[in-house]
Amino acid sequence: MTNRPLPAPLTDGLQLPLIVAPMFLVSGVDLVAAACLNGAIGAVPSLNARSPDILESWLADLTTRLDGARGAGRPAAPWAVNLVVHSTNKRLAPDLDLCVKYRAPLIITALGGPKAVVDTVHSYGGLVFADVNTPAYARKAAESGVDGLVLVCSGAGGHTGQMTAPAFVASVRSFFDGIIVVAGGLTSGQHLRAVQAMGADLGYMGTRFIATDESLAQPDYKQMVVDSQFSDIICTNAITGAYANKLRPSLVAAGLDPDNLKARSKFDMTTAAEDQKAWRDLWSAGHSVEQVKAIRSTAEAIADIGRDYDAVLAAEMNDPWRRVRQATGQVLKKATA
Repeated sequence: MTNRPLPAPLTDGLQLPLIVAPMFLVSGVDLVAAACLNGAIGAVPSLNARSPDILESWLADLTTRLDGARGAGRPAAPWAVNLVVHSTNKRLAPDLDLCVKYRAPLIITALGGPKAVVDTVHSYGGLVFADVNTPAYARKAAESGVDGLVLVCSGAGGHTGQMTAPAFVASVRSFFDGIIVVAGGLTSGQHLRAVQAMGADLGYMGTRFIATDESLAQPDYKQMVVDSQFSDIICTNAITGAYANKLRPSLVAAGLDPDNLKARSKFDMTTAAEDQKAWRDLWSAGHSVEQVKAIRSTAEAIADIGRDYDAVLAAEMNDPWRRVRQATGQVLKKATA
């Protein structure tokens, strides 16, 4: 069970060990602000804004909303920007400059090594977490000086991993003493407590927040998430060149045959922002899609997760296994006395 304190930039206003994941074509200012104002870290991919100018308007809007809430006495959790650090992302430098200007509390890097941003973000007191999907990538990211690692496990929506959460956490915790975040299949407070029991610090949830009022997702996308089952998820590298979990019905609706997709051997983000129109109907979701039952507000979703989490904490005090283990401990003490 993790009991490490979180670093100061993350604790102000944080009421649950939860990051509402940055999702391509889903996360925007409304979703991030709603997450932060309800006690979770909200994150936005910089490339969801189709230009640096639009990104700046988003960050200005977001900071104004959150600062205003704090000024009125309402707590607000930190916010994060997700930066693609792959060499083909030509937006990295200007987007990073904006993160510095607005002093983003947390930067989450993806699809490449985080070294290029660590010193810059640390210079103003920000934190850097890196998305990783193997222990080898986790080790490289740790060596670059990141503050945390987001373990993209099997079941994560969008770009995904292949390793189960318990195995991945155990592997990474053996060499990394920083913050560990688990991504993949999480929807509830029980899940948040479970990843903490594994040795992680925070949980990432994305799929549950696609079907929220504040999400940028198209109405049909939100409804498809509500209607879909695990069997509707397909893992393919045919869309971006990196393996991602996609909604099979969305591929069919776009005129593709999910069972005969041509694999792409090369990942390329050169035109990601411009390609939003081409990708906008090829929708992502994770293995937790079956747990999403309705389109709700972000506040309602987080409140439910909080109630789940509180119930787990309360139940732990009366867990029968606690009594079994306590009794076992007393027997062992007598036997070895």
